[in-house]
Amino acid sequence: MIMNVIMSEIGKWDNFYVIVGSSAGALIGLQFVVLTLIANRPTFGSAEAGAAFGSPTVVHFSVVLFLSALLNAPWQTITVPAILWALIGFAGIIYTVIIARLIGKQTAYEPQFEDWLFHVALTLAAYAGFAISSFVALSHPRESLFGVSGAVLLLLFIGIHNAWDNVAYHVLVKVVGKHTEQHTEENK
Repeated sequence: MIMNVIMSEIGKWDNFYVIVGSSAGALIGLQFVVLTLIANRPTFGSAEAGAAFGSPTVVHFSVVLFLSALLNAPWQTITVPAILWALIGFAGIIYTVIIARLIGKQTAYEPQFEDWLFHVALTLAAYAGFAISSFVALSHPRESLFGVSGAVLLLLFIGIHNAWDNVAYHVLVKVVGKHTEQHTEENK
């Protein structure tokens, strides 16, 4: 009886995860398109910057897509999804610490407060949300599902922000800035 109630709680989230998962899948595809378009303009340190700023965005979108699929599976209990949330949460925390180190070591771009906020602080909060939700899943399944959904949405919005930031940097700073410098040099 209790398991039926818990599993009906998960079932109520089907549409949410279909929407969020579809969005994450589409955004992963867009990241590949953007990377393909800017691949012809490599600059010094771009590989390190890509590992620090670009790859994590695809990883976060992939986690959102994975969790969306995971929570649409016909589980008999919440135990297995909760264990997977915990693993994702702890792995994500470790990954974010590694990314923070990469951000600090790369030399192609001087990170600003916003970069540290979205690439490290909010990302840590999202992955911690998965870990915490896993520990309360058996005793408070409804609340844990809200915790997971909040963390999933946070990762999706972090990914959207970071993808936009990457594109804006490469288009507005690298390309437009380069053309402005060339135009200024030509007018001298």
